Amino acid sequence: MKRRKIGKKFANLLKSAQRLADLSDAAAVVLLSDDAYDFKAVRKYLRGTRLVVASEDPEVQEAVTEDEIDLVPLLHEPQTRSTQVSQALLEAIADEILQSGDTIVAVYSSYDNDRCDTVSSIELSEQLAKLTSRDLQRLETQVPLDTLRQVVDLACDIGREGREGKSVGTIFVVGNHRKVLALSQEQVHDPFRGGAYPKEERSVRNPRVRESIKELAQVDGAFIISSDGIVYGFGRHLRASADGLALSKGLGSRHWAAAEISKATDAVAVAVSESTGTVRIFQDGKVVLHIEPLHAAMKWHDVATEPPIEQG
Repeated sequence: MKRRKIGKKFANLLKSAQRLADLSDAAAVVLLSDDAYDFKAVRKYLRGTRLVVASEDPEVQEAVTEDEIDLVPLLHEPQTRSTQVSQALLEAIADEILQSGDTIVAVYSSYDNDRCDTVSSIELSEQLAKLTSRDLQRLETQVPLDTLRQVVDLACDIGREGREGKSVGTIFVVGNHRKVLALSQEQVHDPFRGGAYPKEERSVRNPRVRESIKELAQVDGAFIISSDGIVYGFGRHLRASADGLALSKGLGSRHWAAAEISKATDAVAVAVSESTGTVRIFQDGKVVLHIEPLHAAMKWHDVATEPPIEQG
């Protein structure tokens, strides 16, 4: 495999990254690379600071693996560079390459697609806290944004707080609830089944219902929620097909179930990891968003969006 040479400008950028890493006591330098360098040589410029490489290019990934450097594979899809940086950091935390409280120095290209030209110091705790509505708005789903926010916020509470001092894992499946119910079966007595309570007493917007869900999340199985935020089932065993799915190594049966049901029904599945508290959002059988547990509750920030184009 042909490796790209480390030119003078890139070498100077790496030296700047090393100095910034020393000043900020960074846990690692994260390099977003579109080129297969001699990554052992890259690491020498960092003088002992840990190197993590993120890339969507298979040849770069192969070179990183050969050089025994920590690798974060990225999805091959059109994205802005800032989105790729965020994705790389979230993937690295999810794979336990980085920790949510780390400071890192990121090296990537902002202006010149042919070479790295930017160095940034990033506090991961602050970066993760800046989850905005845009993260959910980019999901192509019929589930209203407000319902998604309510469910994701609830999932993050469960991932962060657990219950009675114990970590808790669970699944929420939002949207297309009739089809989801048909592809699942009752495992325990389900107080939400059959509409035994009026809708206002099954709504995820109701504080009493949210507290009940946190308690019931200790029971194995999934919560089934409609697009308007009404709970139609809990403790349900999901039984969709796994054909054609490929998930990251280390993800267990709960995440496979979430991926399967999102693929089979076009619903959005939200899985909370019992071991780490990480919240993963699945759509069409794929992880589309990671959220790491924070010490404080997440603050949602609304963002301005362009008005729809008028049809003339």
